[in-house]
Amino acid sequence: MADKQISLPAKLINGGIAGLIGVTCVFPIDLAKTRLQNQQNGSRLYTSMSDCLIKTIRSEGYFGMYRGAAVNLTLVTPEKAIKLAANDFFRHHLSKDGKLTLLKEMLAGCGAGTCQVIVTTPMEMLKIQLQDAGREYTFSKSGLSTAAQRKLMPETVAAGTVETKSPTAMQLTRQLLREKGIAGLYKGLGATLLRDVPFSIIYFPLFANLNNLGKRGAEGPAPFYVSFVSGCVAGSTAAVAVNPVDVIKTRLQSLNRASTEDTYSGVTDCIRKIMRNEGPAAFLKGAYCRALVIAPLFGIAQVVYFLGVGEFILSFLPKKDN
Repeated sequence: MADKQISLPAKLINGGIAGLIGVTCVFPIDLAKTRLQNQQNGSRLYTSMSDCLIKTIRSEGYFGMYRGAAVNLTLVTPEKAIKLAANDFFRHHLSKDGKLTLLKEMLAGCGAGTCQVIVTTPMEMLKIQLQDAGREYTFSKSGLSTAAQRKLMPETVAAGTVETKSPTAMQLTRQLLREKGIAGLYKGLGATLLRDVPFSIIYFPLFANLNNLGKRGAEGPAPFYVSFVSGCVAGSTAAVAVNPVDVIKTRLQSLNRASTEDTYSGVTDCIRKIMRNEGPAAFLKGAYCRALVIAPLFGIAQVVYFLGVGEFILSFLPKKDN
């Protein structure tokens, strides 16, 4: 990413801080994206992002927009740290024998995307259940079905009732581990790879080339506002490009389903059922929400990275004598 050499601890701190700030700013939009992507023709509750957020505030309160935020805030630090540090690691080693070509930049992005799914998959798995709980609750209040909630967390929903207590991340984790083992947390791993690897292949080379256009001279770093704009443009472009796979991943990882909603056995089955029942336009559900989430998220990440917040923090630590 940057031409200057940055230590690994500094990269990890930069990535973590950027992730915390970014998630806090855009999480409500991410919640709207999840709910819009998850609703099917027979369970349409929201017409747009603004409609989703307004209805969420009315039925769940202001903090209802932050369902699942604790999971993201906990795991986004290692996730973003791995992503940014892995990309720099691969770029550094791929450029040892000369100029870093576009193909090598794409390979570095591929490596970064592959590494991050170790954390991304369980994080998204838990986050999606918590984000979608409000939609399922609203759906059940309309007089339809509570079978979906009972399927995942039977101890929180009594048969024949409507009122439901939203499960916590720890309850979901214990339930998944007890019923399916570690594989339960990694449901949708294949779809996550299909989303995150192409995203990183697009994002990192695009960002690097856009950022280079704003550099002060051949060797000077780009101003922070150039890094921010480059991160926003590259992030939103990559986000929209892989949105169809994000829809598939969201559907596969959602355990709560009403009786009128389709269930899926895998990526191919999900694609086939969405095409048959909802049409190709369904693969673009939540695309603008995702762009609005990813653009500032990665813009903030690049600004923190290039401002060297991690290096500043490490400068206060005592240095070891040689």
